[in-house]
Amino acid sequence: MRRILRKLCHRPAVRFGLDRDTRGRLRDPRFVSFVAQSNRKLLNTDLHDAVLRGRKLARHALLALLALGGTWVLIESARAFSVF
Repeated sequence: MRRILRKLCHRPAVRFGLDRDTRGRLRDPRFVSFVAQSNRKLLNTDLHDAVLRGRKLARHALLALLALGGTWVLIESARAFSVF
């Protein structure tokens, strides 16, 4: 449990600008400023936004299915108890 809480609350040095981020060149502030100054759109941000919207929709659909499944179980359990 402590490991989970520590992982959730951990703020890496990358966020504070104390360390370089090796995950990709887009996180390098020099590259981002170069892209902003060159006025070129190298990445399709619409696709990224669509992926995020799709994930959000899938998460909401899963929660709705779980809620409907739980309601169905409660109704069927109530019917079973009413028989006895």
